[in-house]
Amino acid sequence: MNNRIQLKLQEKQDLLSIYFTAGYPQLNDTVPIMEALEKAGVDMIEIGLPFSDPLADGPTIQQSSTKALRNGMNTEVLFEQLKTVRNTISIPLIIMGYFNPVLQYGVEAFCKNCADIGIDGLILPDLPLDVYKNEYESIFKKYNLLNMFLITPQTSVKRINEIDAASKGFIYMVSSASTTGAQDGFGDKQAKYFHRIQEMNLNNPQIVGFGISNAETFKQATTYAKGAIIGSAFIKMLNNDGVIGIADFIKKIR
Repeated sequence: MNNRIQLKLQEKQDLLSIYFTAGYPQLNDTVPIMEALEKAGVDMIEIGLPFSDPLADGPTIQQSSTKALRNGMNTEVLFEQLKTVRNTISIPLIIMGYFNPVLQYGVEAFCKNCADIGIDGLILPDLPLDVYKNEYESIFKKYNLLNMFLITPQTSVKRINEIDAASKGFIYMVSSASTTGAQDGFGDKQAKYFHRIQEMNLNNPQIVGFGISNAETFKQATTYAKGAIIGSAFIKMLNNDGVIGIADFIKKIR
């Protein structure tokens, strides 16, 4: 059975994926935000499961996580909110978060719930490749869930090839070694890194994340990769304008 992510990756270039934190700005904003994103023409959605110790996240996403947790967001609440999400949303949905809450919930139970709801994949930046392969790959396969791995400018060629071999969706290409956050443009160093990865002709397409905030950075990133992910800039907009600002925000990126 083909996964929605795989189908979407075959379909088009310049994919726009949006990351936001579930339960932010308000606890019950999760699904309305997703519906507005699909309506605005977004290709994929990454639903952030907030965690109390978000190591890879910049201040904007950290702040949204803290607020979402205060609002009462947790794994149970998210699954409850997403129960009927496939009645209104058809694009690929990915849950992104840290491995700890998944482990606490129970990996198999978590994956089963994802499959029942219609989640297509997970991004768990702190789940090591070897641990995934040895302990959890069979569970992910059982529930037709893709696991997306991250690479950075520091990832070795050997490691990139191992990640490529273990992947069935896309590779999340982190634009820089720092935490998440918006920036105005990519420098030569990042362009060289994007080019280097492009030249490797990996089996899995790459989607760039970290530092994409506007039409300019989206265009730069998608020159080298299949698509790009916007997170911090989108969350800032939500903070200022709420759900009502989504259509306009996406229009400006496109």
